Amino acid sequence: MLRSNMSRRGLLGLGLAAGGGILLPRVSLADATSLPLTPVCADGDEPTPAQTEGPYFTPNSPERTNFIIDGIDGERISLVGFALDRQCRPIPNALLDLWHANDSGEYDNQGYRLRGHQFTDAAGRFAFETIVPGLYPGRTRHFHVKVQAPGGDILTTQLYFPGEAGNDRDGIFNSALLLDLQPADAGQIGRFDFVLDRT
Repeated sequence: MLRSNMSRRGLLGLGLAAGGGILLPRVSLADATSLPLTPVCADGDEPTPAQTEGPYFTPNSPERTNFIIDGIDGERISLVGFALDRQCRPIPNALLDLWHANDSGEYDNQGYRLRGHQFTDAAGRFAFETIVPGLYPGRTRHFHVKVQAPGGDILTTQLYFPGEAGNDRDGIFNSALLLDLQPADAGQIGRFDFVLDRT
C-alpha cells in the first residue's frame, strides 16, 4: 500500500517495478513490488562509498545483463537498482561493470564468465541476472562493481550480503554497502541504489 510520505527514492523503486522492460524474466512483477522502500534519499546524500577493485578485475567485459550461461551453477539472483546523483535524480546511460566469483569462490581470470557491463536506462535503472557468489578464504560474500556517469569519475566499490557470518571478519566490509535482499520466484532479488558524487 502506498504511503503519503513516500520518499523520492521510494517512488523510483516503484518505477523499477512498473518499468516492465528492465525486469528480468525470472523476476515476477509481484516479487519486484514486494521490495521494501529504500531509506530516504535526501538532497545532498553522501555518495556510495568506494572500495578496492581487488586483484581480479578484467577490463573490456562484454555488454550483457544475463550472466547465466551453460555451465554456470548456483543460486539465482537478480541484482537491480538505480544510479542516482546527490540530489537523488536518476542518471541515464551510466555504465555499470559487474564481476564476481562463481559458486565455488573462483574467478574466471582467462575469460568473461560472471563478468559484464550494461548502461542504465532513461530512468537510471539497471538489472543483472546472475548467481550468488561463493566464498573464498579471507573474504565474505560480495560483488564487485564499477559505476560511471557519462563523462564522470568511476566509482569502484563492492556489495555485500546481510547476515553473512564472514561480514564481521572481513577487513573491508562496510555495512553501507549491504544489498536489500528479498526472495523471488527463482532465487533472490538484491536491490542497491548507487549515489554518485555528481550534482
